[in-house]
Order: sequence, then structure tokens, then C-alpha cells
Amino acid sequence: MHICMSVHIYTYTYTYTRAMDTNEDWAERKEQEKNERYGPLLGFINHLSHREKSGWKASQTNFTTGVRGSLHTNQFLTRLESLGVKNSNTREAIRNRTVQKTLSMSDMILKFFFIALNSKTDWTLQNLPTEIVNKNMERFNLHLHPPRK
Repeated sequence: MHICMSVHIYTYTYTYTRAMDTNEDWAERKEQEKNERYGPLLGFINHLSHREKSGWKASQTNFTTGVRGSLHTNQFLTRLESLGVKNSNTREAIRNRTVQKTLSMSDMILKFFFIALNSKTDWTLQNLPTEIVNKNMERFNLHLHPPRK
């Protein structure tokens, strides 16, 4: 007696990035960048798997959030669902938490950036003039909140 079993092994490449979201097409550009970056790897895995009849199948799922917290909601939720997150409330909670964490991280980075630019310590190799800092922060629509007391 012979038993034949078909075994399929899936490998997923998850990418999560925080992209500068000042242009309208920021998400599409970042999506294309990721596909170009990981396409050869996925192609290689799938080609080798097919040639060796190993049953491996590689795919890629991109998640991109803008540094200002923007994301394409439907795309984000659909991709979560494709990963097995079937409950819509859970998907929405993940989306909300992702945006909150992204904004929190951006706020922290801006605070450290502000401290580094305004400190006069020996380890600071270069201090940019305040006018340049303010102009660049304004250009990207980034604002620091005054410290809480």
C-alpha cells in the first residue's frame, strides 16, 4: 500500500515600513519599491521549489504606514484578513494601534532630533542653524509640541 500526500509549505515575507507620506502617491511608490526589492527573492524561492518539487510557496505581504500616521485603510485591513485575521474588530484594533504607535514613534524621533540640533555638547559634530531645521520641519508638515510641565 502506498500513501501519497501533497505537502505545501508556505513562506511569507512581511514588510513593514514607515514611509515619508508627504506626496499623494507615497504608498504606491513604497509598494513598488518593496516589490522590486523582494521580487527576485520570491522568484528564486518559487522557481527552486518548482524545480525541486518541494512544495514551498513564497509570497509577500506589504504593510506601509506614513510617518505622519497615514495608511490605506482598506488595503491594510484586507492584508490582515489574508493573513488569517478574520475578526473585523481585531483587524480594526490592529490598524488603530499601528497608527498610534507610528505617531508615538515619530514624536519620539522628532524630540531626539530637536534635542540633538539644539544641544551644544562636545559629541555634536554639527549643529544646523535653527532656520534650516524649522524650514525642513515645516516642509514635511512636522510639528513639535512644547514640553509638558
